[in-house]
Amino acid sequence: MALTVFQLIGILMTATALFAWINQRFIGLPPTIGVMLLALAASLGLQGLSPTGIVIADDAGRLIGSIDFNKTLLDGMLGALLFAGSMQVSLSDLRREAWVVGVLATVGLVASTLIVGGIMWYVLQWLGVGIPLIYCLVFGSLISPTDPVAVLAILRRAGVPKELETQFTGESLFNDAVAIVLFLVLLNAATSAPGSGALEPAHIALLFVEEAIGGVVFGILLGGLAFVMLRGINAYRVEIIVTLALVTGGYAAADALGVSGPLTVVVAGLVVGNQGRGYAMSNHTREHVDTFWELIDEILNAVLFVLIGLEVLHIQFSQSAVVAGLAAIPILLGARFFSVGVPMLLLRLRRRFAPHTIKILAWGGLRGGISVALALSLPEGPARDIIVSMTYIVVIFSIGVQGLTIGRVASLAARDDGAAHNEKADRD
Repeated sequence: MALTVFQLIGILMTATALFAWINQRFIGLPPTIGVMLLALAASLGLQGLSPTGIVIADDAGRLIGSIDFNKTLLDGMLGALLFAGSMQVSLSDLRREAWVVGVLATVGLVASTLIVGGIMWYVLQWLGVGIPLIYCLVFGSLISPTDPVAVLAILRRAGVPKELETQFTGESLFNDAVAIVLFLVLLNAATSAPGSGALEPAHIALLFVEEAIGGVVFGILLGGLAFVMLRGINAYRVEIIVTLALVTGGYAAADALGVSGPLTVVVAGLVVGNQGRGYAMSNHTREHVDTFWELIDEILNAVLFVLIGLEVLHIQFSQSAVVAGLAAIPILLGARFFSVGVPMLLLRLRRRFAPHTIKILAWGGLRGGISVALALSLPEGPARDIIVSMTYIVVIFSIGVQGLTIGRVASLAARDDGAAHNEKADRD
C-alpha cells in the first residue's frame, strides 16, 4: 500500500524524535551527528537481519526510496535552512570577512572542483570505471560545498574567535549557492549534445549572470519588500508568517524566474536578519522570530541527517564504487587544504588571521545533505551510480569522523593561541 505524504512525514519525524532522544539521553554526541550515526546504525542493523530470515531492509529501503531526497532538500528544506542561517549573520561581521568568504566560496570552490574531478578521473580509469571527465567534474562540484551545521556549535564550545565562526558560516551559505550554479553548468555540459556550446565561456557567463547575479538582486528586492511589511505592523505572529512566506514563496518565485533560489533566500535572510531585526521589529517580536527560526533550523537539520543515515538502505554499493569512495576521501581532504590554504596564505599578506585558521577551516569543511541531494538528482546511468556511492561514502566519513574530531582540533588551536598570548605577555 502506497503511503501518503502525511504518513511519510509521520514516520520520518517519529524516527528523528526517537534517535534524538536516544542520543540526548544515553550518548551525548552533537545532535545532528548523533541522529545521523544512529540512523546509519539502524540501517546497517536492518540489513544485518537479512541472513537470519528477517527481511525488513528491503521494505525499509523501498520506503526510503519513496522519499525524493533531491526534491525534499533542494525544493523544500534548503530554503528554510539557508534563511535561518543567514538570519543569524551580522552584516558588519560579514563585511569584515568579505574577502575571505568571497574567495573561499568562489575561487576555493572552483579549485576544489577541478582538483577532485581531475584526480578522480585518473583514479576511476585505474579502477576500470570509465566515466567521462565531465562527470568527474560534476562530482567535484557537488562534493566541494561545505555544511557547517554540526561544526559551529562545537567550535563555539571550543572558544574559537568570532571571525572564524563568520568565515565558516559565510563560506557555507554562499558556496552552497555557488556550487549549485556550478553543478548546473557542468551537468548541462555533460548532458548536452556535442557541439551544443554548453561549455562555451559566453554560455557559462550568461548562465552565471542569470542564476547568481539574478538571485542576489531578487533577494535584495524580496528582503526590502519584507522589511517594508514588517515595519508597518507590530504583531509577532503575522511577522513570523511574513518571514515564512518570504522563504517559501521567494524560493518558488526564484525557481520560476530562473534565478538561484539559494542565493535569493541567503540575501533576503541577510536583509531581514540585519535591517529587519534592527529597525522593523520590536524586542518582543525579535525574540519570537529568532526562536521560531532557530527551532525550524534544529528540526530540519535533525530530519536531514536522519535521512542521510537511512539513505544507505536505498543505495547499491559495488566493490569498485566502495574503493572509489574511499579513495575520494584523501583526495577531497587534500583539495580542501589546497583550496583553503593557498587563498588564505595570499590574504595573509593583507591581514592577520587567528592561529591554525587554515587547519580548522580545512578539517571542519564537512560535506552534508547538499552533496547527497545533488548526486541523487543526476540522470540515470552508470555515472550516476558510481557518483552517488562515492558521495555517500565521503559524506558519512566527513560527518562521522571530521565532525567528531573537529572539536579537539579547535580546542588545541585555542590552547595554542592562549599559550602564545601568555608568552607574549611575559616578554612584554
